[in-house]
Amino acid sequence: RAAFARVTSPGRLEALRRGPVVLADAAHNPAGAAALAAALTEEFAGTALVAVVAAMADKDVEGILTELEPVVEAVVVTENSSPRTMPVDQLANIAVDVFGQDRVHQAVPLPEAIDAGLRLAEREESLGGYGVVVTGSVVTAGDARVAFGAGS
Repeated sequence: RAAFARVTSPGRLEALRRGPVVLADAAHNPAGAAALAAALTEEFAGTALVAVVAAMADKDVEGILTELEPVVEAVVVTENSSPRTMPVDQLANIAVDVFGQDRVHQAVPLPEAIDAGLRLAEREESLGGYGVVVTGSVVTAGDARVAFGAGS
């Protein structure tokens, strides 16, 4: 049992950096995004979070964003390294439908999107601090891990 308590899954609510926090999560469907939203609500209550999202074109992106909307201040849409990634303009249009124009931002490539997310979250900072959660696909989480030297 003790060994299972120490098991981690890379790309599942993985802290890539602390202070401010940068998390990576491989949520790539509405159920995964709902689980992520629940975990963020439980573990990061009072923290101003911005989602950085890149997803595959064939996924239920509206469903993913709908689950995240109540728990993040804003969303930065971007693209991941897969040829199947949804183009950022298409993702932005869907995000505007869910979040409203004033809460949607675009930045490409992913490292620039993470930086943009951190700047936005800092503006919304509360007593609980601020941070970014990078999500939308397994590839997106993997790209974030590589950007922070956690994966290859």
